[in-house]
Amino acid sequence: MTITESRTAEERKRDVLDRLERERDIWVASADADGLPCLVALWFVWDGESVWLSTRITNPTGRNLRDGGRARLAFGDTQDVVLIDGEVRTYGGTEVPAAAIEAFRAKTGWDPREDSASYAFFQVRPHAVQALNGVHEMRGRHVMADGVWVV
Repeated sequence: MTITESRTAEERKRDVLDRLERERDIWVASADADGLPCLVALWFVWDGESVWLSTRITNPTGRNLRDGGRARLAFGDTQDVVLIDGEVRTYGGTEVPAAAIEAFRAKTGWDPREDSASYAFFQVRPHAVQALNGVHEMRGRHVMADGVWVV
């Protein structure tokens, strides 16, 4: 096993913010009231404070996000992962802030409201973020706790 030097907390935070700007898809994990898990990849937008997602309120992910009020989001594979735990706020298509819609459209080229009235928007405010690139980075992986960057 090759051990490489771990990134500093500042480097990890910078890498997380870069991925939030650059990536197009994010894994969204949610669960229903009985604890049945659901995992899907969705397009997303980062506005500097929150992750914005959109999916139909009628599907399991939409219902779970709305009813449960929290989610775990993830990028990457097991050797370069970012995990984001956050609180969810749900917006109907007519309630979502215009800036969020425009940012979503600019990044993805898609406005879900044009497809169906059943699409909702979900604002995920991170309260914990972990970033690690290999086992050697397990220590120091928490770069946000209680909604505050640790660096």
